[in-house]
Amino acid sequence: MAHVATFGGGCFWCLEPIFRDLVGVENVMVGYAGGHVENPTYEQVCRKDTGHAEVVQITFDPETIGYRDLLDIFFAIHDPTTPNRQGADVGPQYRSIVLAHDADQACAAEEAIAALDASGERDNSVVTEVVPIEAFYRAEVEHQEYYARNPNASYCRMVIDPKVAKFRKQFGEMRNQVPLAD
Repeated sequence: MAHVATFGGGCFWCLEPIFRDLVGVENVMVGYAGGHVENPTYEQVCRKDTGHAEVVQITFDPETIGYRDLLDIFFAIHDPTTPNRQGADVGPQYRSIVLAHDADQACAAEEAIAALDASGERDNSVVTEVVPIEAFYRAEVEHQEYYARNPNASYCRMVIDPKVAKFRKQFGEMRNQVPLAD
């Protein structure tokens, strides 16, 4: 039976292609979560007053890839020490957040944060929020698989390409070796 994980760590366009590239991941949707407005639009979230973060919702096979593996990748591909910011993307919609689907996920996330802080790997403490998921709102169709559909867009080439390359170098053994269907 498939499980679901939901993470926010900057622009959802950056996270989606990385998680989509993992063995054991069945689906990745980009959307909004963690706020107080029902069915927000991209424009509303960008105004920074809905409380939502840009997130990815990942459906995965826990027999093939574990939730802790997903957390390790999540913490490696973004900076969890900067509140409301990832690179040039600034605002609460870009905050680092784990939206736990159950108590086990919340516990695993808190343990991962404690381990990362204890490792001294980062200069600053992790500021990632860990909260129960209340609702996930799927983003508009033009945001789904943005990187795959717009590989030559300047944001994709300048921002997403380096993140994908770093992921592939660090987690190459976990990558899906079969070309992804469009």
